[in-house]
Amino acid sequence: MAKTSFSTWFLYRTLPGRFLLKFLTRPALSRAAGSFLSSRLSRFLVPFYVKACHLDLSLCETTDFQTFNDCFTRKYRSEVRPIDPDPAALICPCDGLLSVYPIQDHTVLPVKQSLYTIPDLLGDPALAEAFEGGLCLVFRLQVTDYHRYFYPDSGRVLLHKKIPGLLHTVRPIALRNIPVFTENAREITLLDTDHFGRICQIEVGALMVGRIENDLPENPAGFSFSRGQEKGRFLFGGSTIILLLQKGQAKIKTGLLARSGRGLETPVQFGEKIN
Repeated sequence: MAKTSFSTWFLYRTLPGRFLLKFLTRPALSRAAGSFLSSRLSRFLVPFYVKACHLDLSLCETTDFQTFNDCFTRKYRSEVRPIDPDPAALICPCDGLLSVYPIQDHTVLPVKQSLYTIPDLLGDPALAEAFEGGLCLVFRLQVTDYHRYFYPDSGRVLLHKKIPGLLHTVRPIALRNIPVFTENAREITLLDTDHFGRICQIEVGALMVGRIENDLPENPAGFSFSRGQEKGRFLFGGSTIILLLQKGQAKIKTGLLARSGRGLETPVQFGEKIN
């Protein structure tokens, strides 16, 4: 079980902390911090971040980081995260801690967390209908993780939209007290995939995430992508990727479902098979 820092406990479990959250979760603050961390003035922070998080820079394509966010969004060499060779494998779109939940009556019922509805998550009740009876896969990234994310299968984009919102932390203590995923800023991409029907891939921002950067054209409808192709990256902060799967389109590994049913997250890596 992840430990809760004093600062996170203070913000989410005390009255003074909750008062401060009204200001700290505003996107303007994260944008300002993100601007600094993307500037050369932040370069001095890189060695502290590397040391504190025990980062292995030998995995990276380059270590010539000009800003803090250059390091935070570091790109790994392709052999570091091999993609499962089975073309019918549903692969993890990112590194992180995975939980898998059934969608019942349009609602996700996580263990020890706030429930949330798919219509609220998507901001679109009609779109939510396609995922009734399916699965919700939640990949929670920590600040030490690889913060690039990818497509779980090949296919084409049907739609992409941004939903403005707040920026709560995605640590478990916040998830237990606040419907974070339906309050936080997020980007939603509906994918028509080759092997798993329609998938909704959702990037959820978090406290101090400067930006969600998706590599999509201005008019993304019809944009074709390949399995394992890079989709985008999160700038500084913990963050989350959510995949919504349609009913019967993918059979997730029994062990993942069992662990999630006990309220446990499973460490996974980009490219790993999960079905």
